Amino acid sequence: MEARMFGLETPLMAVLQHLLDIPDGEAGGAGNAGGEKQGPTRAYVRDARAMAATPADVKELPGAYAFVVDVPGLASGDIKVQVEDERVLVISGERRREEKEDAKYLRMERRMGKLMRKFVLPENADMEKVSAVCRDGVLTVSVEKLPPPEPKKPKTIQVQVA
Repeated sequence: MEARMFGLETPLMAVLQHLLDIPDGEAGGAGNAGGEKQGPTRAYVRDARAMAATPADVKELPGAYAFVVDVPGLASGDIKVQVEDERVLVISGERRREEKEDAKYLRMERRMGKLMRKFVLPENADMEKVSAVCRDGVLTVSVEKLPPPEPKKPKTIQVQVA
């Protein structure tokens, strides 16, 4: 049955469905010869999974845009916030499994691995005024808005009577 029958037609579900449709042999491995169909690379699939599994809230405030991402257990050094291609905000990081020699996992339910989100910023976003604060496992990235352009005043031309 299709996802839209259940009201699950969201971008997240579309990405997940796309990932499920990739056959095992098309993961872009080294075994693909020149004549075979090339599928997405492993890095692409890993990034797509990371983006699908990283929820974020985006808020528009009067003077800024705020991007809020849950990053529990990550230190500020494990989180990277970048602006690429002039208008793309990239938030990324990686949560690694704690390894102890004398312990073995009976159940692992917390998500490990890469987290990533990319956002295309609007035209009025100020790329020079981006700040990030991580408090209690919640990362908030603020991008200030540019001031609105001055409205053009009509030019007055004096009429001379001849």
